[in-house]
Amino acid sequence: MRIFSIHPDQIQETDVLPQALPESGFVWMAFSRREFEIMQAQVQQVLKSLCQADIVDLHLQDVLNNQLPSHYDFTADYDLLVFRRLAQGRSETDLSKPGEILHRESPNTGPSILRRIDTSPVAFLVFDRVVISVHPADCAIRQVFAAKILSANFSVSGQAMHRLPSNPADLMLRMVGTVVDGYLNLRRELTRQLDHWQSELLNPKARFNNWSALLNARLTLHYLDEVCEDQRAAITDWIEALDAWAPGDLLRPESLELLKVRSRDVLEHIERVVHHVGRLEQSAETAVQMHFNAQSNRTNEIMRTLTVLTAIFLPLNLITGFFGMNFVNFPALQASNGLFFTEIFMGLVAAGLAVIFWRRRYLGA
Repeated sequence: MRIFSIHPDQIQETDVLPQALPESGFVWMAFSRREFEIMQAQVQQVLKSLCQADIVDLHLQDVLNNQLPSHYDFTADYDLLVFRRLAQGRSETDLSKPGEILHRESPNTGPSILRRIDTSPVAFLVFDRVVISVHPADCAIRQVFAAKILSANFSVSGQAMHRLPSNPADLMLRMVGTVVDGYLNLRRELTRQLDHWQSELLNPKARFNNWSALLNARLTLHYLDEVCEDQRAAITDWIEALDAWAPGDLLRPESLELLKVRSRDVLEHIERVVHHVGRLEQSAETAVQMHFNAQSNRTNEIMRTLTVLTAIFLPLNLITGFFGMNFVNFPALQASNGLFFTEIFMGLVAAGLAVIFWRRRYLGA
């Protein structure tokens, strides 16, 4: 659990639940999912005291559900956004074993970059002056973002390096942007891995036998596409709800406009990931089809070569069969140079047929 009081010009961290709101700014409470499950009654009491509101039971179940897809919902008191982040090849088990980590990595599931594609939900509850984030047990995003805003207080000149989040929705969007950046950073590694597979699939001298890993890669890309589609739908719903917001004492017009800009930027990043994942799926499918087409062409070339060789030697078999007839009088068999002329004739027939087939490109490239 990490508790932050974020003021316009500074940020303070404490390790206890707040009893009152700061004079200006807002409060950020970050929990792991297991911590939130244990402390949900205390959190409800704090929200009742600070915001005169509590979390709906159904939303509590959504927050504690680590299999929930990305989605957005709201009430009159708060907004709920569930957003799936990238996990490094592991995820929490179900609530029957809370807090435990299930390692899914296996040496037979493909390259490490594809084994790392796993997702876990991060939930945000956004009140007027309070934001609650609930993370998986192994979530590094909370630590990274907390370190980022703590370090943003100071610069060499003693002034703030980056403007601190001005309201709870602004902080939520910055964290969601950090999550999406993780998907964007994954694109380069995915592209490099699939390019490597494509080169192996299209190399006629290579024997590609890693079909299980390729199948898992295609399934993973399809899963990632579904995750990104859910993310896009959730952010789209958030933007539609944001358009209905009106400026007030807690949200100035320029702050509301900045929220809309950040939301559209996050949506644009998600759309880029969706487009790239779709392109990778299409690229992988095309590579497989080209591989089988290349193998079919290679088989056709082999069969053509064998057919040509058969056609060359077929007349020679006819000649040898002719000389094997059991005639009493066969002048060529009694001739002293009959064998020599027969060999010359057979060689000329074979060479002539080879030249004809070569000129017609039945032999060679």
